Amino acid sequence: MKLLGVVLLMLGLAVNVTAQKVFEKDTLKTSGGPVVITCVGHGSLCLEWKDQIIHIDPFGRVADYSKLPKADLILITHQHGDHLDPQAIGKITKEDTRIVCPEICRELVTNPFVMKNGDTLNISGIHILAVPAYNIQHKRDSGEPFHVKGVGNGYVLTFSDKKIYIAGDTEDIPEMADLKNIDIAFLPMNLPYTMSPEMVASAVKMFYPKIVYPYHFGDTDTGKLVKLLKNEDVEVRVRNF
Repeated sequence: MKLLGVVLLMLGLAVNVTAQKVFEKDTLKTSGGPVVITCVGHGSLCLEWKDQIIHIDPFGRVADYSKLPKADLILITHQHGDHLDPQAIGKITKEDTRIVCPEICRELVTNPFVMKNGDTLNISGIHILAVPAYNIQHKRDSGEPFHVKGVGNGYVLTFSDKKIYIAGDTEDIPEMADLKNIDIAFLPMNLPYTMSPEMVASAVKMFYPKIVYPYHFGDTDTGKLVKLLKNEDVEVRVRNF
């Protein structure tokens, strides 16, 4: 029986190791050095540039953040628990970590830089623009949008000569037409909270990023987006979110 227990334990450990997620990584070349993009999961990303670690919306249900690199900068898009997870934030925070968030998150994190839609900020050579992120069509039973205009942020991050747009939770809002020269866009695709594949395709056609990543897509069929954009001059990258 003891031997059987040891064998079962070993099998269990093997299953656990096998089940651990392998994060997919991509690299964006910039004039100031490469940005390494780690697709952590759900709405969570990790970027590395010039020895700086930037975490976006860390969420402990998609990764063990105690095993991920400590953050120099954390960006929070809005207050919902799958985007603002205090425990995950605590595991990657060091003494000099800087946190950027909208006003609604101010009391939930320590000493943040608060940004509202339209604000800009420069941190360690990274230019940050906060942009709107909200729902127009999709609403709660109360009639309130899942994400209210003016509350949450998307972010456009400029690394030297390249721009990465992290949309946060949003629909294909008209303000997207104001985005210019976006190299990479992360666009959410899960109903009813954000967008359908058709809405993501509509968003893409408003500002034509060079590369689009559907993210925060849950069980949505990403293949639909690939088909919708197959004749457009945009690369669709589907990763394991």
